[in-house]
Amino acid sequence: MEDKLIPPAIPNLPILKSEALEKYILETNVYPREAEPLKELRNATANHPLHFIGTSPDAGQLLALILNLLNAKKTIEIGVYTGYSLLLTALTIPHDGKILAMDPNRKTYEIGLPFIKKAGVKHKIDFLASPALPVLDELLQDPANEGSFDFAFVDADKNNYWNYHERLMKLVKVGGIIAYDNTLWGGTVAMAEEEVHEFKREFRKCAIAFNKAISEDSRIQLAFASVGDGISFCRRIL
Repeated sequence: MEDKLIPPAIPNLPILKSEALEKYILETNVYPREAEPLKELRNATANHPLHFIGTSPDAGQLLALILNLLNAKKTIEIGVYTGYSLLLTALTIPHDGKILAMDPNRKTYEIGLPFIKKAGVKHKIDFLASPALPVLDELLQDPANEGSFDFAFVDADKNNYWNYHERLMKLVKVGGIIAYDNTLWGGTVAMAEEEVHEFKREFRKCAIAFNKAISEDSRIQLAFASVGDGISFCRRIL
């Protein structure tokens, strides 16, 4: 009698390639809900030599959900590229919301600027063609800026992630969220160094070190999502 309660062995299921899974997710849940301005910007970026560094649409969908849950109104973006995540944030936050965006490369930002203007959200964006650290340090000189931001998104030079983290932990309010993109670095964080292309090794080491550091940071609640190229969500609790 007891033997009948034991389910039969489940045969091994075929492992889908990651490309097939990504295609399924995008075509089933992401592209049908992607705002038209975002789709236009994504298509315009597709022919750029560095198109692969843009925020993935499925990651963008998750970011929009987080922004809505936070009721975010004042945000920081470090690393803009052509502005997919910037436009997404601007479309998500309220009409009187503000984004302080920083990127040394104004030319790539200007690729996305016509789409930002067309979407009617340029008034929400303060873009600075500058490295982020000097701007963050200047903000921290005014105590009024501490804890004044609801959300921050970082997709920039990986060797400075911890430097950004220390500053953003002062600028983002308790209960606010800091999101770090590319924390899987193309999956190389789980590979042996000799298996990784030499071009990716330096930032692989940075990603591994940063992932370890935030995992030990008692000031945050951490969620590591394998969406896109990996996004680490740090909710400030102290």
